[in-house]
Amino acid sequence: MDPILDELTALFKARYCLFYLLSHEERRVEKGLAKLATALDRPLRAWTCTAGLRDASTADGAPGTEDFAAALRQVTEGPPALFLFKDAHPYLEDPDVVRRIRDMEPKLAEQGRALIFLSPVLALPKELEKDVSVLDVPLPTLGEVARLLGVLVKGQQIPLDVDLFEKFVKASLGLTEQEVKKVYTRILLGGHRFSEEDLGVLIQEKKRILRRSRFLDFHEHGERIEEVGGLEQLKEWLRARNQGFTEKARKYGLPQPKGLFILGVQGCGKSMTAKAVADLWKVPLLRLDVGGLLQASGPAEQNLRDAVRIAESMAPVVMWIDEIEKAFAGSEGDNRSITAARAMGDFLTWLQEKTRPVFVIATANDVSSLPPELLRKGRFDEIFFVDLPNVHERECILQIHLRRRGRDPRDFDCWAVAEATERFSGAEIEQAVIAAMFNAFSHEREVTTRDVMAVVRETVPLAITMDDRIKALKEWARHRTRPASWDTRRIDFFEEWGEEAPEDPAVAALVTGGARAPRAPATGPARTGRATRRS
Repeated sequence: MDPILDELTALFKARYCLFYLLSHEERRVEKGLAKLATALDRPLRAWTCTAGLRDASTADGAPGTEDFAAALRQVTEGPPALFLFKDAHPYLEDPDVVRRIRDMEPKLAEQGRALIFLSPVLALPKELEKDVSVLDVPLPTLGEVARLLGVLVKGQQIPLDVDLFEKFVKASLGLTEQEVKKVYTRILLGGHRFSEEDLGVLIQEKKRILRRSRFLDFHEHGERIEEVGGLEQLKEWLRARNQGFTEKARKYGLPQPKGLFILGVQGCGKSMTAKAVADLWKVPLLRLDVGGLLQASGPAEQNLRDAVRIAESMAPVVMWIDEIEKAFAGSEGDNRSITAARAMGDFLTWLQEKTRPVFVIATANDVSSLPPELLRKGRFDEIFFVDLPNVHERECILQIHLRRRGRDPRDFDCWAVAEATERFSGAEIEQAVIAAMFNAFSHEREVTTRDVMAVVRETVPLAITMDDRIKALKEWARHRTRPASWDTRRIDFFEEWGEEAPEDPAVAALVTGGARAPRAPATGPARTGRATRRS
């Protein structure tokens, strides 16, 4: 609250006199304004439609001021003061009220008075846009939450070590002051003493808050980075930024990670990677439905601002925008395109200027319909291209899906299946495993390599049916993006000729690229090395 009070003080001293504060927290804002009024040597008078105009310190009301227009007349009478009008936005639609406010504005500035509107909804008529200063009141800061928790644990004599104290404070960010007090009371009434397990209560509270948003979904950490097959270069980049949101990183001189754009072929792990990042970094994952946001009733820009405000209040978080090209594509000149363009402009500005730790992961299958300014350096930290998996990655993906379904990969000839699935995506390999298991299940026997190979032979991968589009995508990405996978062609070259990997560590790292050399199948005759063609 202190930054807003400082800004209000500076504006008031510069003879600004009309303010619009956006917040749900009436009691917190009124308490802060009372401090401001004391510092400015002014009384604070607050208005509601039920109680009328009253002195905030004595609760003495002025009779007959329940009417908004009658209360406005009181603003220019008596000694100079700060006037707080709660939930005034419905009354600002009245032309007579708007005219009255515009007429009184010069008098307020001259007499050292201030008229402050407080509402969770921004509804400002165009006539007042140039006269009223709009300020968005942030939710309680780290310091404010720490003071709340400090008073509680001291009063209740709860022993809480520094690390756990910091975890509770950070987990509470994104809640209003009243919500923080309620959830702490809930923990105490449950007979708990703020243990590690009680952090789950805060997560549940945040989930409940997100249900109020139509465009943000809370995702549980269902994917682990180890379950993403291949993409080793992308995974190494993410691991290097694992501590990017910590104070240790700030002290080292590093900026907060901004975001990541993942472009690639459908079904090759883009969405799965986005989900795995939140688990790797141990932060909440929010999915933003941009398409629904643009099609919903009400101004798209306001819907976007509301969603961004919620995400920032819960920071640090990962915000995932899936298939972003579908949201911002449209025919030029139509209403949806104009709406999308305005929302895109606001989104780009926020991406460039955001200071809260919201890491944005945008995924796309096509870039032809996206504006080039979205992909400009500075919006995202890096742009990665996810290609069809190479033979080593296909083997890894197959093993992952077999393990997920309770099968031991050593009972299968995974390398043979990997070679047979050239130009298959990771999703298509998964579906091949599922189809093979259904076939084996229908015959009441265990699934085998032969079952998987039979499904593979019957499958026409998407990369073949959409060959031209995928080639165009690869060509666009060649010099504009960073590959998500290491280039393993040299592994195949050395394997074919029976040469050993170079002894020099730097060269060896280039050759292996973090990928292990393929092993011989668990069953069947030993295979001979042969070069494999890159997809």
